[in-house]
Amino acid sequence: MERNSEFGRSFRRFGIITIIAVYVLIAVGSIVRMTDSGMGCPDWPRCFGQWIPPTDISQLPENYKTVFAVAGKQIADFDAFKTWIEYVNRLVGVLIGFLIFITLMLSIKFFRVKSNVFWSAFLAFVLVGFQGWLGSKVVATNLQVGMITIHMGVALLIVLILIYSVFISFQNTLKPEYIRQPRLLISVLIGCLILTFVQIILGTQVREAIDQISVHLGNSIRETWLEEVGLVFLVHRSFSWLVLGVNLYFIWLLHRNLRTNSRLLIWSKILIGSLLIELMTGVVMNYWAIPKVLQPVHLSLASWILGIQFLILLRLNYSK
Repeated sequence: MERNSEFGRSFRRFGIITIIAVYVLIAVGSIVRMTDSGMGCPDWPRCFGQWIPPTDISQLPENYKTVFAVAGKQIADFDAFKTWIEYVNRLVGVLIGFLIFITLMLSIKFFRVKSNVFWSAFLAFVLVGFQGWLGSKVVATNLQVGMITIHMGVALLIVLILIYSVFISFQNTLKPEYIRQPRLLISVLIGCLILTFVQIILGTQVREAIDQISVHLGNSIRETWLEEVGLVFLVHRSFSWLVLGVNLYFIWLLHRNLRTNSRLLIWSKILIGSLLIELMTGVVMNYWAIPKVLQPVHLSLASWILGIQFLILLRLNYSK
């Protein structure tokens, strides 16, 4: 019994490390977008045909633009910085694959007692393989509009599945909390989750549109980029107030229906703090020509908020 308990703790610890690592990957992916390094490696899984990318143009053939053409189009001039940013992103992705595989192996012990721990870890492992394949298609289509949004959506799904797997393994160690209106709270929180997910997808589409616009307008007139995006940006900007309002309503309900010493109240404070910071970064990006440094922060916070909401949902559902 003691051995099983220790094994469970090992799974939980490693599972939490894996979840953190996936969040790091999301942040790194955003840095790739921020630095326009998405096509830093024009082929996959190698980079310029090499397992270790070149550091200087002299390491490439003279006709490299044609040799490594993507979708029938010559690639841009070689940039060592962008190449290595993209390659590091791929290395982190490979690391995540190994971490999720180890998480899956550790979950086997739960197969007979809590099979959903194993099957959710297995699903995360399958999805990370699909994510790798999808990443190759993103490169092969030269960052085709829509592909990046799907890529982001799958990354978020992997995070939520891992959170579910680790939470279920914790379930017997958690004490039920007194909640007066669990059904109402759960319904409102599900609405928060849906709104946040939609907002992230809208933000990804805004980013895709900006990438297209920047190619034509250039960095010299960044101030006009958002004006050129059009309706999707206006919807994304207005939608943020709806997301904030519904989340504030949920937090207000939560505080009315929980004991004062509930751990969920601590998570609710983390949630509201994250939401306010996220809103402030959005405002700054809107009025200060989308500072590059804030782009990874904005996306990472949005992903973090979604994870917190899902964790609270699992806790509320358990406490019914």
